[in-house]
Amino acid sequence: MHGLMRPSVLVTMVLTLLLSACAHTGGAQEQADVDPWEPFNRKVFAFNEKVDQAVIKPVAKGYRRVLPSSVRKGVGNVFRNLAEPTTIVNDLLQGKFAQAGDDFFRFLINSTFGVLGWHDVATPLGMERHEEDFGQTFSVWGFARGPYLVLPLLGPSTVTDGVGYLPYTLYTDPRTMDGYTSQTFVLLGVDTVDSRARLLGASDVVDLQLDPYVFRRETYLQRREQLIHDGDPPGDEFDDDFFDDEFLDDDQE
Repeated sequence: MHGLMRPSVLVTMVLTLLLSACAHTGGAQEQADVDPWEPFNRKVFAFNEKVDQAVIKPVAKGYRRVLPSSVRKGVGNVFRNLAEPTTIVNDLLQGKFAQAGDDFFRFLINSTFGVLGWHDVATPLGMERHEEDFGQTFSVWGFARGPYLVLPLLGPSTVTDGVGYLPYTLYTDPRTMDGYTSQTFVLLGVDTVDSRARLLGASDVVDLQLDPYVFRRETYLQRREQLIHDGDPPGDEFDDDFFDDEFLDDDQE
C-alpha cells in the first residue's frame, strides 16, 4: 500500500463484518429492512451534497465549458475501458463464460485499435458493453444486498455493494492497484469530474424531486436489481429510462 492505507479498505473492513448477516436472508425481511440506518444515511447524503455543490459540480461545469465534447467523450471512453477488467473478472465469477470472452475481446480491441480506449471501436462492431461488479457477484452467489448505505463521497450503496469495493480497489481497479499515489489521485479526480459532467442533466432532475434522498435511494436500489438480474428482475416493472442517454449530456454519448 506504499505507506498509506486506502480509504476504501477502512470502509470495507467494517462492512465485511456485516456481510455474513446479509447471507441468505429472505426477500420480505430484506425489503422491510431496506433503510434502517436512514438518519445516518441522510446525514452522509447531506454532507455529500454539500461537497458536490461546493466543489465537484462547479468543477464539472467548468470542465464541460472548457473541453470540447470530442475530448470529453474520449476521456469517458478511457475510464469505461479501464472498468472492463473488473467486468471480465466478475463475468467469470458469475459463470458467464461466453460474456467474459466477448468482454475480453471488447477490451482488447478498444485498448489497441481504440488507442487505450480513447475510441470505442468495439460497440459499432456489435460488442456491447456490460456492467458487472463484485456487489452483483455477491448477490448472484446468494448474499442478500443488506441495508441501504450512503458512503461518504462514494454515495449510494448497500452493505453487499460496499464490501465489493474491497476486491475492486485491491485487485481489479487499474487506477488504485499501485496504492494511492499522486498519479492515482489525479486519475480518480479526472474520472470523478468527467462522470459528474455527464450527469449534470440527471442531477437537475433529482433536484426537482420532493425528497431527493428517497428518489436517489429508490433509483439506486432498482437500478442494482436491474443489473443483478441482467435487466429482467423478477416481478419488477422498473423503467430504466432514467439511466438512458436522454438524461446524460447530449454531446456525451
